[in-house]
Amino acid sequence: MNAATQHPFLTRPRRTVLALTLPVVISQIAEPLTGLVDTAFVARLGAPPLAALGVGGAAISLLLWLFYFLGISTMTEVAQALGRGQLMRAREIASLGLLLAGVAGTLMLLAGLIGPDLLARFMGAAPEVHDLAVDYIRLRLLGAPAVLLTMVGFGALRGLQDMRTPLRVAVVVNLINILLDLPLIYGVGPLPALGVTGAALASVIAQYLGLAMLLRHLRRRPGLCWHLDRHDIQVLLRAGRDLVVRSGLLTIFLMLSTRVANQIGPEAGAAHQAMRTLWLFGSWLADAFGTCAQSLVGFFFGAAQLRHARRAAAVTILQGLATGVALCLMSLLATSLVLEAFVPPEATAAFLSAWPVAALTLPLAALAFVSDGIHWGTGDYAWLRNGMIVSTAIAGAALLLTDTSAPQAFLLVWLALLLWLAIRSCFGLLRIWPGHARAPLRHMRLTEPA
Repeated sequence: MNAATQHPFLTRPRRTVLALTLPVVISQIAEPLTGLVDTAFVARLGAPPLAALGVGGAAISLLLWLFYFLGISTMTEVAQALGRGQLMRAREIASLGLLLAGVAGTLMLLAGLIGPDLLARFMGAAPEVHDLAVDYIRLRLLGAPAVLLTMVGFGALRGLQDMRTPLRVAVVVNLINILLDLPLIYGVGPLPALGVTGAALASVIAQYLGLAMLLRHLRRRPGLCWHLDRHDIQVLLRAGRDLVVRSGLLTIFLMLSTRVANQIGPEAGAAHQAMRTLWLFGSWLADAFGTCAQSLVGFFFGAAQLRHARRAAAVTILQGLATGVALCLMSLLATSLVLEAFVPPEATAAFLSAWPVAALTLPLAALAFVSDGIHWGTGDYAWLRNGMIVSTAIAGAALLLTDTSAPQAFLLVWLALLLWLAIRSCFGLLRIWPGHARAPLRHMRLTEPA
């Protein structure tokens, strides 16, 4: 009997989605939670260090997300192989993904020797922020190989619907990071106070310790091998052709928003870093449903069970949207707490001018991220690329036309982000409902086995 006909989703869809999503939720929010802790610690140092943390974090994201396709394509291929019962192919894909991630991470590490100054300048760092941002970027790039290898390893395990191992690794990594923050940022005993550079060093140490833990699990399941097939390399890189454009534009838009905020002034830059960190925290929480959707849809798509794949898409979208609405309400209710914990006093006015709009973006982010996961599961990368091109062109133009000297300039930055997410959501949903003859979740309908 086909394994797809025995999947627990068929009898308990909502419970299965929650069971797969909950571990991802915890692991997904672990990194933004550490970002919140970093922000809270560095905020005590003043606006320039906090703005440098924002500039450095956005610059690192720009480089890492260029290779984000390796984790996505590895997860999709492994999930579809699982649906077809091809466990050996799942092992080969996971091993190949790790190899490519190691190569990409090494290239990023080398870029740390020449690129930090250019990245800080491109991000629009003010003079009092520039040197701090350069030091942060240079040190964080030392951890690039560990980050990319971990990303691909998580993709392989989640493609096998093992959500708990990535959870354990993520919790350990971020717990180590948090424990190292205090002594490295402020100094303890013989350890000097390193400031924002200490936050970067804590992240790098934790990332390599987590990678060692993850590789031990991967050697057991799915296992590692050195049989590399040229066709598999082409499959992963072909996905990269579209996903690099998509992820690159996503990163460029978020980076552009950070640049415009910093051009408004250090206070707006500090407020944007606090809001960006909190927004990423909420967005990654909703994105956990996108990861679940990718695994489930990829599994049923690989098994040619299109009716079940569409049902998985519907359940994950509804639950993801409900999560986004709840996060929006919680954010608005927690405004005073957020101000006290994460925002320097001089940045309060800028923060309050845009915070309600930032909260309203969370339901749209949930729709965008879950629909992304659905299309990743089917391998419909070109559609996501096209949607990102349109949304980034329109909302990016709005950012570039923003008058940074205007009284409400910082509010306009977040209104542009709201527009960006709205366009992405429309593209994602219309591909599924109503869809059309060439859409993957309709294209195989006539050939679905009885």
